[in-house]
Parts: sequence; C-alpha cells; structure tokens
Amino acid sequence: MQATLSTIIIYARDIPKTVAFYRDHFGFETTGESVEGLVELRARNGGANILVHQAAKSVKLGQVGVKLSFDVQDVALFLQAAQAQGLVFGALHQANGYQFANTKDPDNNSISISSRAFRTESSV
Repeated sequence: MQATLSTIIIYARDIPKTVAFYRDHFGFETTGESVEGLVELRARNGGANILVHQAAKSVKLGQVGVKLSFDVQDVALFLQAAQAQGLVFGALHQANGYQFANTKDPDNNSISISSRAFRTESSV
C-alpha cells in the first residue's frame, strides 16, 4: 500500500496572519473561510496543501522537528521578490549542485527555499 503526502497541518496563534503569509509569499490559494476550525490553503502548482489550525495555548510552536521546503528554480530571484514583499531570508547557501535559504513563518516554523529539485546529474 502506498501513501502520498498531500496535506500539512500548521498550528498557528493568529490564523489570518499565517494564512496571509503563505498566500502572499508562496502563492497558495484560499477562500480564507474557516471550516471545522481549519483554513485550507491550496497549492497552485501541485504539491502538498496546507491546513491552518488554531494552536492551543499549551502548544509550543516553532520547534525544529519539521521544516517546510519549497522548490524554486532560481533561489536568488525568489529572494529578491520575497524581500520586495517584506519577507527576509537568511544567507543564500551553496550546496552540492543547488542553493537554499531559510526563514521563519509568523509562528516561528522553519521554512526553506531550495533549488535541489532542479539540480542536474552533472551538478551533483
């Protein structure tokens, strides 16, 4: 039996702020409507969707157990566009045939943008 990752649930202190973050900076589509306490963000280009759920006061957010990684072909270009929208990333890193950079969402969850999915055999 196979399983496909299709949805990621993010616990948020301020749901509208978190929804706007992923909509504005990563292009997710949403009605913003809360259904059963969840706001759905749909990926435009395939990939996993996000459900934003209200975090209980007891939930400790921003741990390093999970990191969302977004595939982008041109990391430097994405960084420029993100900065123009007010989203600041850390340093641009060069890895084995690809680049990546890191940031945090409004709830302090780790996020990476990476060109790893686009590297070629000759760049590895």
